[in-house]
Amino acid sequence: MTSPAPASAENDHRATAVLFDFGGVLTSSVFGAFEALGASLGCDPRLPLRLLGQDSDARALLIAHEEGRIGERQFEQGFAARLRHHGVDVNGSGLVRRIQSTMRADDDMIRLVADVRAAGFRVGLLSNSLGDDCYAGFDLDEMFDAVTISGEIRTRKPSARAYEIACARLGSDPEATVMVDDLRQNIVAAEGVGLTGVLHREASDTARQLWGALGPHPTF
Repeated sequence: MTSPAPASAENDHRATAVLFDFGGVLTSSVFGAFEALGASLGCDPRLPLRLLGQDSDARALLIAHEEGRIGERQFEQGFAARLRHHGVDVNGSGLVRRIQSTMRADDDMIRLVADVRAAGFRVGLLSNSLGDDCYAGFDLDEMFDAVTISGEIRTRKPSARAYEIACARLGSDPEATVMVDDLRQNIVAAEGVGLTGVLHREASDTARQLWGALGPHPTF
């Protein structure tokens, strides 16, 4: 699944570095996790995601949390209040952990990260954080050459600044970097900064697209 494609004369300008998203790329679907939360609350499973996308107060809470301006507890309490406003009987405590509890590591994608790095390409993480401990169980410093978390840099995807910071930390020009993300708006934003975008849906297709976007082995 993760074998690199042969190089050709057309590929002289392909990328030499990759930025990976976390939730929904290295893990199972974030959308599925939010729908599981909705189902567990006894409401329309699509309601939590709909609020985060369409309810201005809920969306503002998410952005503030992902940018590190409010912590997990404040986000939970505010989000629970928005859910209650829409008729859901819920206490905010533990909401984020309930979301995270249904997410699982995607072993195929984790192997892809390792294979790309072993082939000599630089690999980095660029992630919008959700929760104070959302990366538990992952040794990010071991997996990646550079790690960029939205809550630490105070800006989030799809902000151009987030991609610029991540590329700078990785030591790569945007034009020589691929962004792998499961959200189309983040791919569009990355391409606007000059990165090559790979929209993730499943590991086999992402691997095919990614190896096609990468240049020859950097050490050759």
